[in-house]
Amino acid sequence: MALLVQPNPDMQISIRKELNEDPNTRDSDLQHIKEWLSKQPHLPNTWDDQRIMTFLRGCKFSLEKTKQKLDMYFTMRTACPEFFSNRDIMRPELQALRNLGSLPPLPGLTPNGRRVILMRGKDKDVETPNLADVMKVCLMIGDIRLAEEEVGVAGDIYILDATVATAQHFSKISPAIVKKFLVCVQEAYPVKLKEVHVINVSSFVDTIINWVKPFLKEKIRERIHVHSSMESLYNHVPKDILPEEYGGDAGKIEDIHEAWIKKLEEYTPWFKAQENFKADESKRPGKSLNYEDLFGLDGSFRQLTID
Repeated sequence: MALLVQPNPDMQISIRKELNEDPNTRDSDLQHIKEWLSKQPHLPNTWDDQRIMTFLRGCKFSLEKTKQKLDMYFTMRTACPEFFSNRDIMRPELQALRNLGSLPPLPGLTPNGRRVILMRGKDKDVETPNLADVMKVCLMIGDIRLAEEEVGVAGDIYILDATVATAQHFSKISPAIVKKFLVCVQEAYPVKLKEVHVINVSSFVDTIINWVKPFLKEKIRERIHVHSSMESLYNHVPKDILPEEYGGDAGKIEDIHEAWIKKLEEYTPWFKAQENFKADESKRPGKSLNYEDLFGLDGSFRQLTID
């Protein structure tokens, strides 16, 4: 099974245009970032070209933005050990998540070159999993995509299936960890989040969406769509790239999920080797970062009240 179908040549042309990618200057941009990285005392002085290129694409080839994102990416790896250490999918606590739900990127692309990620739980009656571990696996998949989106995609579309979400699950969630994760995803990964679609919702789920919105950038808040039927989802995401369970042709979601687990296993040595690729605040030129400032963990959260 091809886990990440790459854009065809025609689609690549339109994606390049959208990402501001010029084949004539692409290599010199890459070289510029590599030289910059080698001169930053607090950052790893080398990293692989393919991942740097994914950052350039995600930042629409703005060199300044790419530097900010890369700095933030390596900074987060130091600031959030709960997400970026012990990244071995065979560890018991990560294996325990295997049967609780699925969160795989789907293999195909939308006609305009976007990747769709579908997240869903399996059972209302399970205990709330350790959220940091769920987030760790999400970011592990994100790291694999940095390497395997070979020519770039025109952004991501998330589908969140809220069928099994209950107030009981959400009452166990710490706002601080949600904020950390959202800072990570929004500031440290070169992701262009184009749309979020929430399906199978209840009135309780609306409460959750409104609770999360203040942590999101305004342009992302405006991209959240809540659907009362699958038909309205199909207006945004073509049926043929969705799994069978959602009326599509992309095979069973369980098979896609298991193929991703296998892929995570294959990457275990890479994850281990990457543990030391992180920012060293003691060597940062100028003022070192205060992580509490970074995450705004100053008690300014509205606690989630669920009726």
